[in-house]
Amino acid sequence: MNTHSHIVYVDRDPADEELPSLGSHRTWGLGDVVAALRKSRENTHKIRHRGRIREIPSQEALASILDGLAAALFPTHYGQTDLTDESIDFFVGTTLNSTLNALVEQVRRALLFVARQNDAEHGSDAAHVARLHAQALSITRNFAAQLPALRDLLVSDLQAAYQGDPAATSMSEILLCYPGMTATIYYRIAHALYGLGAPFVARMISRIAHSSTGIDIHPGAKIGGHFFIDHGTGVVIGETAVIGQHVRLYQAVTLGAKRFPADENGVLIKGNARHPIVEDDVVIYAGATILGRITIGKGSTIGGNVWLTQSVPPGSNVTQAQMCSD
Repeated sequence: MNTHSHIVYVDRDPADEELPSLGSHRTWGLGDVVAALRKSRENTHKIRHRGRIREIPSQEALASILDGLAAALFPTHYGQTDLTDESIDFFVGTTLNSTLNALVEQVRRALLFVARQNDAEHGSDAAHVARLHAQALSITRNFAAQLPALRDLLVSDLQAAYQGDPAATSMSEILLCYPGMTATIYYRIAHALYGLGAPFVARMISRIAHSSTGIDIHPGAKIGGHFFIDHGTGVVIGETAVIGQHVRLYQAVTLGAKRFPADENGVLIKGNARHPIVEDDVVIYAGATILGRITIGKGSTIGGNVWLTQSVPPGSNVTQAQMCSD
């Protein structure tokens, strides 16, 4: 019986023999890197808060809270599909109870975070901390009271999507498959919290929405009912934008600022009205960019890829080639 041995030859690069172990911390020169980062933090580019450690709101907790709120608002779509008339109220109640308890903690953290950022002395005062906790409870309680009205608005948005998109086969499809609807749900939750005095939490919610849908709506924007974003990727709506009833936007629409006024020291002025006003029954097609505090009149249509920096009267039809009024 003959046996054959098989020898496998492997080409080796001589340089490989000189490579240090990848598990060795000495490979990275961490001592110098860490020292340089400390110098940047403490001296060169110091932006770090001075004082007590701050609790930061949790993005993961807020994502879970959004899931809970969506389930309470639309229980058979985002909650449990087997709910009955007898069990649905119990499900909504228990879901809201746990979700609102989680929300008040994130609002508390946000208020404390901002307070300590703006005022180190108050941030370490026990009475001030207690007042912020009471404020978080009040904000969350008032937010809970707004949920029925918020759902009414969302149902109007859902109806607008179903009526405005010939591809939509059911309300369920829109709720479960349309990123524009998801972004609108998150926006309306964030906008309510923004108006109640929790802007930091609201901004974190808008970030979650942007990450999951590609749609960026500032929670300070004011948007009326029957709002529909079709497709949606790349839509941007700025902080001071005002949108009326029955407005439809397509993908890559921007409602932005034309310029950013500064004070005598060159510091940007915050909060001034700088985004468009879009009146009722307006349609804005894909890629349109509308900048500045201008007004798009009621019933107007803005064509695709239009760049618009001046107001247009009601009933206007604006295209790349021309602008005309009906």
